Amino acid sequence: MESTQNTAAEVLARLEEPFASREVKWLVAATSRDKKKGRVAPYADPRAYTDRLNELFTPSGWTRQYTIHPISNITRVKNDKLIQTGKVIVTCVVTIPDVGMHSGGGEEWADDENAMTSAEAQAFKRACSCFGLGRYFYNVPEIWVEVNEYRQPKQLPTLPEWALPASERGKKGNNGGPREGGKSSSSPQGGGSSIRKGPLDAKLTEEIAGYRRDLGGTLFADIFARVAGVQNPRDIPNQNLQQVVDSSMKTCLRGMQSIRKIASELPETEFYMILDELEIRSLDRIPSFEVFQKLGKAMKEALGKTAA
Repeated sequence: MESTQNTAAEVLARLEEPFASREVKWLVAATSRDKKKGRVAPYADPRAYTDRLNELFTPSGWTRQYTIHPISNITRVKNDKLIQTGKVIVTCVVTIPDVGMHSGGGEEWADDENAMTSAEAQAFKRACSCFGLGRYFYNVPEIWVEVNEYRQPKQLPTLPEWALPASERGKKGNNGGPREGGKSSSSPQGGGSSIRKGPLDAKLTEEIAGYRRDLGGTLFADIFARVAGVQNPRDIPNQNLQQVVDSSMKTCLRGMQSIRKIASELPETEFYMILDELEIRSLDRIPSFEVFQKLGKAMKEALGKTAA
């Protein structure tokens, strides 16, 4: 049983590894008022996700299933005109035997000629992100660049070094060079290539990876990136940092255990009201450490009112 759990932890760690930089593209999500700058976000084509799953599990070792939910008779503004249209809503379920099953949703306006393709791609990638695949894209900070008249970046931005696969880190020309202002493109903790590497504790690596199950994938990823400055437990550079990460995870785990205990003592309607107010879908999907802190505070206040 233990070896199975270890294997699953290793697989999840490999799923979390960033894509090669050549597979990363940039989407202009918004532009400034003068249309001279754009906010860009990194993403990867669905084929990159499929290739990673095929590499780890073989094409026959995983499945995906789509369900389509069309919605009609919706009025919206397009090109300054009111039009009658609809939406294509797609749910994708990705199943990996002995690892798990997750679903994701995607949607697009029906009058878009690529509506089905776009909605399916969104749903598939969101389901994959629940396993950790491509999840790191959500942690890349906001980037603004100059754009041309066609809303295309005049120059592609560089990814921070922690968002590159291990084989590309520290190499010139692979997003690891100096950035504007002379600052190097490093991890969120500012460590980058200056962090001293040393011997690692393999058992501690497995223990850290195991916190994902107890804290939920999204909260684990947020806390781990903040403390470790990398995306994968196997990429922690030394044993000292491993111990810091392990201590932080244990502190958060105690907080989660307290929240679950309070949840069992509160009326169910009050508990779900707190989740709704904080926009938390479930305790397994807490989006960030800040929301986690707010949840803990709200739960303790609710318990105090109940006791009074």
